[in-house]
Amino acid sequence: MKENKGTVVVIGAGIAGLASAYYLVRDGWQVKVLEKDTLDNNCSYGNAGMIVPSHFTPLAAPGIVAQGVKWMLNSKSPFYVRPSLNPRLINWGLKFLKHANKEHVDQHATSIRDLNQYSSRLYDRLANEDGFDFELDQNGILMMYKSKEVQHEEIELAKRAQDLELDIAVLDRDEAQALEPDLKLDILGAVLYKCDGKLYPPKLMKQLIAYLKANQVEFYENTEVLKFTFADRKIETAITNQGSFPGDAFVITGGAYLPSLTAKLNISTPLMPGKGYSFMYQPEQEQQLNYAALLLEARVAVTPMNGMIRFSGTMELGPANDKIYRNRVKGIVESIPKYYPELHVDYPEDKIWYGYRPCSPDGLPYLGRLKKFSNTVIAGGGGMMGLSLGPAFGKIVSDILADRLLESDISGFNPDRFDS
Repeated sequence: MKENKGTVVVIGAGIAGLASAYYLVRDGWQVKVLEKDTLDNNCSYGNAGMIVPSHFTPLAAPGIVAQGVKWMLNSKSPFYVRPSLNPRLINWGLKFLKHANKEHVDQHATSIRDLNQYSSRLYDRLANEDGFDFELDQNGILMMYKSKEVQHEEIELAKRAQDLELDIAVLDRDEAQALEPDLKLDILGAVLYKCDGKLYPPKLMKQLIAYLKANQVEFYENTEVLKFTFADRKIETAITNQGSFPGDAFVITGGAYLPSLTAKLNISTPLMPGKGYSFMYQPEQEQQLNYAALLLEARVAVTPMNGMIRFSGTMELGPANDKIYRNRVKGIVESIPKYYPELHVDYPEDKIWYGYRPCSPDGLPYLGRLKKFSNTVIAGGGGMMGLSLGPAFGKIVSDILADRLLESDISGFNPDRFDS
């Protein structure tokens, strides 16, 4: 460890918070992590576990609005905006509509790709560190389709990916089937993004926490930030329900709760929680999957992990709640045999997990130093790329606080960009 640079308070113990703590403690900071819930209760545990340079298109993209309106007529659809007069949702929706265009996608595709590729390389390094074995597998992800319409769309996207120098292969039905000899596929074809990978999120999170605790990082669970004190364009103290935490620097992550934290700084970071569901399935011994996959028409993620398969999906935008909407999960379950006809998955009554993806209205992360507070960095809003971007968030946070040259362009991810 390096010479102590002072105390940094990290707010949020999801992947962005833990990765920030990891790089900061290695950089010589004394680190305190504040988590409003418990360390095992956030969306970094139950997600699809995918590392996705392939996701260079932001959520706010052409066609998603029309498709979303169509999907809203079906309670089992992959994308749903729960009707509400909530001012935050209305404000978010208006901003989303403004950014859902080709110019926005083209402007940011390269920087999103670069950030994901940077994060993927950092995952490779982390997996080689002592004490880390989180089932990292960089063999690629299959984007599987059944219809001619989606085939056309996906091949067009694959051409764009090739223009961005991503390693991909367009496969017909037989070529895709050859990659999965133990399970029949009922598909028209697939695109293999060789640049993508996967991991097992619970192992990653537990191993990061163990490393941080072994290196004197202090964790405070059930600790909710109530307000901040400031002076001279710096935050001085985070005041919580468990006492006050002064710091020389502050890192605000917070996942879907990021807007409520930045509001205490009189800064607007519009963001809506996108509820997603997942469950683990134990296949028969002879039904092993080799590749993670996205079932494109159904928007369902399929990830082999920990000797099982995790199925995850749906994007339900609206105010957070603790309800499990059965039809949302049924939509996932009913899509599985359409692509894997030999898998007979029942509704997993007692195995359903849900979490909230932090979705910005332009589909871009919030990453960088705040203009109003020079000792404070925001790292959040990763949406469906949150786990994928975790190490990049953490390394960039540490580089910003050390005033080092950044290895990835984050100019488009300015955390103040919506602040009036």
